[in-house]
Amino acid sequence: MLFEDLGLSAELLRSVKTKGYEEATPIQQQAIPLILDGRDVLAGAQTGTGKTAGFTLPLLQLLQQTYNENQKRHPRVLVLTPTRELAAQVHESVRDYGQYLPFRSAVIFGGVSINPQKQKLIKGVDIVVATPGRLLDHVQQRSIDLSRVEILVLDEADRMLDMGFIRDIRKILNIVPKQRQTLLFSATFSREIKTLAAEFMKNPVELQATPQNTAAERVSQIAYPVDKDRKTELLSKLIVEENWQQALVFTRTKHSANKLAEKLDKSGISASAIHGNKSQGARTKALADFKAGVVRVLVATDIAARGIDIDKLPHVANFELPNIPEDYVHRIGRTARAGQEGHAISLVCVDELKLLKDIERLLRTDIEKVYFPGYEIDPSIKAEPIQNGGGRSNSGNHGKSRGHSQANAGRARPGGGAGAAKNKSRARASGGNRYAG
Repeated sequence: MLFEDLGLSAELLRSVKTKGYEEATPIQQQAIPLILDGRDVLAGAQTGTGKTAGFTLPLLQLLQQTYNENQKRHPRVLVLTPTRELAAQVHESVRDYGQYLPFRSAVIFGGVSINPQKQKLIKGVDIVVATPGRLLDHVQQRSIDLSRVEILVLDEADRMLDMGFIRDIRKILNIVPKQRQTLLFSATFSREIKTLAAEFMKNPVELQATPQNTAAERVSQIAYPVDKDRKTELLSKLIVEENWQQALVFTRTKHSANKLAEKLDKSGISASAIHGNKSQGARTKALADFKAGVVRVLVATDIAARGIDIDKLPHVANFELPNIPEDYVHRIGRTARAGQEGHAISLVCVDELKLLKDIERLLRTDIEKVYFPGYEIDPSIKAEPIQNGGGRSNSGNHGKSRGHSQANAGRARPGGGAGAAKNKSRARASGGNRYAG
């Protein structure tokens, strides 16, 4: 289906054409008419499905239909995201698709000074894209008024819950007007997501863009069994011998990301690490260098990779398998976007064989095992327990881990905001194709 068949305004169709897009993705075909009709939407959509444009385009049109140039600007649309990177990506989408419209937007997240954000809000904005923590900082400091929000979007709601944001989300949901349109996008429909939807949404239409928890069909997946201490060596060999020009590599921990990026760089393969302990400036630069081809390999943790949206990314590598099988789906979804083909490889040591089985069980398929000559697993090495690097130990413990996160939210809330200047110890850490993405 073409975008011109979805009832979008001439200005929005012009922006879509400017970006080089023609056909709408399945989630866009389903969501856009429903959102334009004013319905609450509960959408299951994984990365790479075009979900951002799926809600950005219709919300811009809804604002356009009731725009009054003589009226004082105030936030009419609020988009909540789990991480700084995703917030920046969504804000970029708002600006791109709204380039021929008179609306002002602001992006709000932690890890940077709050004052420039305040100044922008004071001038007046129509659309706010924010992480929950920093948004509540603004609410507390009375630099934002949410009393006239007409449309609320929860993007990657499953990740927000996993990161311990449920209390913050409930606070925000109780602040914004009850008479509003609510859009919730999530890769999976967990019990917690369903509960949240039932509590705060009005007869939502449920959409499923892709089969739940299914990896992208265009991604070829290979697992290389290899000893833990030879993973870096094998990864370097694959990058060089197969001439990977651009690869996103995942680790479980920040320490592993730093260590791997350093080793690759020393071996002559340009690499940068991106994770929650990096400053926003460093993260933005690393991503920009990667997109521009200055850096060949970007090593990332799962949380930091949220919001990384790169067209035609050819390779994703799991240097370490995630503890949660669903995170594997998110990882490999970074490649094979918008109709492109992609390749995902996993380096699997003996400690991770159970994790691999869990992933295969989720995908309902066996991942091809390739034994690279000279790198076979030493049978004398015994498996050791895997340390939890991502804050979630197992899928059965989600509630407990989120509760723990909430208890410490004032000190470390990923994607949240820096606390009051007087109390620095409480500052929060932020944790070209046819299809529109």
